Amino acid sequence: MKKPMLVLSTLALSLSSVLTPIHATAALPLSVNGEQLPSLAPMLESVTPAVVSIAVEGTQVSQQRIPEAFRYFFGDDFPGNQVQERPFRGLGSGVIIDAKNRHIVTNYHVINGADSITVQLKDGREYDAELIGGDEMSDVALLKLEEKATNLTQIELADSDKLRVGDFTVAIGNPFGLGQTATSGIISALGRSGLNMENLENFIQTDAAINSGNSGGALVNLNGELIGINTAIIGPNGGNVGIGFAIPSNMMKNLTDQIVEFGEVKRGLLGVRGGEVTSELAEALGYNSSKGAFVSEVTEDGAAELAGIEAGDIIVSINGKRINTFSELRAKVATLGAGKTVEVGIVRDGEEQTFDVTLQEQSDVKTKAENLHEGLAGAELTNTTSTDKVEGVKIASVVEGSAAQRYGLAEGDIIVGLNRQRVNNVAQLREMLEEKPDVLALNIQRGERGLYIVVR
Repeated sequence: MKKPMLVLSTLALSLSSVLTPIHATAALPLSVNGEQLPSLAPMLESVTPAVVSIAVEGTQVSQQRIPEAFRYFFGDDFPGNQVQERPFRGLGSGVIIDAKNRHIVTNYHVINGADSITVQLKDGREYDAELIGGDEMSDVALLKLEEKATNLTQIELADSDKLRVGDFTVAIGNPFGLGQTATSGIISALGRSGLNMENLENFIQTDAAINSGNSGGALVNLNGELIGINTAIIGPNGGNVGIGFAIPSNMMKNLTDQIVEFGEVKRGLLGVRGGEVTSELAEALGYNSSKGAFVSEVTEDGAAELAGIEAGDIIVSINGKRINTFSELRAKVATLGAGKTVEVGIVRDGEEQTFDVTLQEQSDVKTKAENLHEGLAGAELTNTTSTDKVEGVKIASVVEGSAAQRYGLAEGDIIVGLNRQRVNNVAQLREMLEEKPDVLALNIQRGERGLYIVVR
C-alpha cells in the first residue's frame, strides 16, 4: 500500500504546484488591441457532435494447449486443446459519417467479437448499434444506429491525399473512458507502415495526444473536416508519447463505400511482387530517388501484366498521387477495391510512363462468421474461386470447440444455399442473414456429396 500512496502524493503535489500560479494571475484576455485571439472552440463546437463514444460487450474465445502428459494418463481421446470463453467489455470512439443512414465508422478492433454495441452521443443520448461490415486487415468497421436515432450530426470529409507534414491536426475521442476530449498537434509524417506487416497500413502520424479509448475517433483539420480515424499509438503501457497513427479519410471512405455496396470489402489486386527502393537499387537502375515501389515480379495474367507493367519497373504514383513505399502501394491498391480502373505511374529505363490498370479481386479475403450469425461463431468464411467445383461461401477454417464446429461445419465445406435460397458469395449470405432468421438450414457441399446442417 505504501508505494501507490507515494505515487498519488507525488501527483497531487505536482498538480498543486502547477495550478497555484495560474490562480494567482489575472484571467487571460479574450482579445488584444481589439482583435479576437485565435481559438479552436468554434470549430470544435460544430464538429464534436459527430464524434461518439462506443461501449461493447462480448465473449472472447481462446484456445489453451493441453500438456501431452494429460493425454498420456487419460488416453488419445483426451482433447488436445481446451476452449475458454471469457466475457469482456471495451470502450472506444466512432465518427458519424452519414447522418441520414445513421452510419458510424470506427476501428475493427474496437468492436471485434462484440455481442452488443452501445453508442453514446455528445449530448448524452444512447442507442444500440449493429455491425454492417468490417475489414480486420485495414482495421475499419461500419456501424448502423437503430432507427429511433434522429437529429444526428455528420462530419465532412477532407481529401487526405492533399495533406502535408506540418498541417495542424485535432484528435477527438473518448480516452480512458473519461468522455469526449480534444487534443491538438501537427501531422508528423505520412505513409507510415510497418506496425503489423500482415495488415494494410498507410498511416498518418501525428503528435496530437492519442490514448487508449481514442481508437475509432476523429482526426480533423482546422476546418473541422475529417482527415483520419485514430487507430494506434507507440508508447509504454498504452500512454501517449507523441506518436499516434490514423487511417487516412480517403482510405476509410473507399472501404466503407465497399461495405455499403457489397456488404464486405472487395480488396483490389494489382498482381505484382516487390519491395522498397534502396539507394543501391536506385543507382543500379539509374533512378534519382529512393521513393517508389520496385516491381521484382509480375503475376501471370494479373492486372499489372495485362496493362503492360513489367518486372524492373518502379511504381511512383496511383491516380496522380505519389507513392513512397511498397507498403503504401499495397495498402492503396487493396483498399481502392476490385474492379476499379486506376492510373499507375511508373519509371522504366529512366523515363516516366502511365498505364490504365483494372484491379482484380483478391480471392483470399476472409470474414469472421460470428459477425453474421452467432451460431456460426468460430468459422472463417471466404468466397469460392475458379478452382472450386461449385460457387458459394467456403469455410476457410473452424476453431476447435466453437459453435460452428458443434453444429457440424468443417474446413473446406461450401455453403451453396440458405433456407432454400441459392448462396453465391459472402455478401449475399450477409444480406440474407440481416433478416435474422430463427433457424438456418444450410445446404452444404462437402467434397462430392451434399448435406444439410441446421443452425439455431
